[in-house]
Amino acid sequence: MGKVCYKVRNWSKYNRALKERYSLTIWIDADAEKEWAAKPTGKRGRPFVYSDLVIKCCLAIRALFRLPLRGAEGFLRSIVNMTKMPVPDYTVLSRRAHRLNVNLGVVSSGEPVHLVVDSSGLKIYGEGEWKVRIHGVGKRRTWRKIHIGVDEATSEILVAELTKADVADCDVLPKMLCKLESPVSRVGTDGAYDKKKDYRAIARIGARAIIPPRCDAVASARGRPTARDENIGRINKIGLKRWKLERGYHRRSLAETAFSRLKRMFGGGLRSRHFENQRTEAMLELSMMNKMTSLGMPKSVPVN
Repeated sequence: MGKVCYKVRNWSKYNRALKERYSLTIWIDADAEKEWAAKPTGKRGRPFVYSDLVIKCCLAIRALFRLPLRGAEGFLRSIVNMTKMPVPDYTVLSRRAHRLNVNLGVVSSGEPVHLVVDSSGLKIYGEGEWKVRIHGVGKRRTWRKIHIGVDEATSEILVAELTKADVADCDVLPKMLCKLESPVSRVGTDGAYDKKKDYRAIARIGARAIIPPRCDAVASARGRPTARDENIGRINKIGLKRWKLERGYHRRSLAETAFSRLKRMFGGGLRSRHFENQRTEAMLELSMMNKMTSLGMPKSVPVN
């Protein structure tokens, strides 16, 4: 089969969206001072000086421009140097990132969505690509695994989870589905999620599982047929290739496309050293990518 070529129909609109993705407008007025300082929590101990909104803004700028913590502090100081407003120190950014709650910025439409789920690795430290190519993988090469659920229609990331590299994909899916706020009609994954607990988690939210079973899978002998048994029976009847076309399994590739966009925009690595800070950094990157997605996406159609 030859490679299919695509043509973007809305190029002028998409071209403007690409430019707007990296436009930086920081407007600081008198009302900003109300949101700049942290509000009292009513708890014992010294209160925070800066609000969560300020910390998120600083860390988002750091992730977008791939800055170290000290570089992010210096960048913010250069922006607000004409005002008397203080800027968080890099040590404050590191400590506050540990417990920061980041929203992906998704607004539910109320309509059931087709969720596609996949995972990929984010490098945190170790040898570079050139050294690995020449000398092979070393012991210090360490990764984190990012799991995402993407809306097939809008390419928005609805749910995400960061784990260590040795965590299996099938163990994370039930936890991700519990976090969803949008109704789901279908969940598409690859064969790594062909587990009973994943089928049960998908059934609990009232969705249909689009998971290809193993090549040697057989239907359960007792009890009423399950969703997995229905998939196995349909594949035995029409074949795996036609089953994938019938169920829209190939739309799962949109999750891989989201990973490609994430790594091209933010470098495919995490700068933070502590796991909780790495989770905050990853969620901030995904929330910014959702914002960029809302500005405009290409409408591609095959031309051959």
